[in-house]
Amino acid sequence: MKFLKKIFVLLITLVGFVLIIALFVKKDYNVSRSIEINRVTSEVFDYISYLKNQESFAVWQSKDPNVKTSYTGEDGTEGAIYKWDSDVEDVGAGEQEIMKIDKNERIEFELRFTRPMEMTGQAFFTTEELDSPEGKTKLTWSIEGSTPWPWNIFFLFRDMENELGPELEQGLDNLKKILESRV
Repeated sequence: MKFLKKIFVLLITLVGFVLIIALFVKKDYNVSRSIEINRVTSEVFDYISYLKNQESFAVWQSKDPNVKTSYTGEDGTEGAIYKWDSDVEDVGAGEQEIMKIDKNERIEFELRFTRPMEMTGQAFFTTEELDSPEGKTKLTWSIEGSTPWPWNIFFLFRDMENELGPELEQGLDNLKKILESRV
């Protein structure tokens, strides 16, 4: 009985220690990448405005060719929703909703993940017209969110910059190839 009592006290102490550490771990993340695309801003913006077009450039769809997808609402407008469901852990399940569109400047999305972990985040595309006679656009893709205490303790073991950054870069590279190859 003494042994069980010691184990119980040890477990309570460990849990308390983890909870205290979590008080000092960051809760927010923000990952952002940019690329220059040799196309006019309106053309870039029109393409990224449609959720269905993300299937052609975002890397998550390529991780599971059998992902189940559905769309509700009028794509390319506020309130349109893209839902996905995959057995691949890196893809998981959730939905993305267009929350706000500032034509040729910014699109805001809410990301609602349901699996492998329930979490809500925001994503943004911003466009900036660059000075170029042929037309050039700087496109920035950002994802940000917050993880509540005590779950933020996982940020000690996960680096969102290193996890999401390369995927955003690859998606932007894919998008650049698609848009620049269009006639």
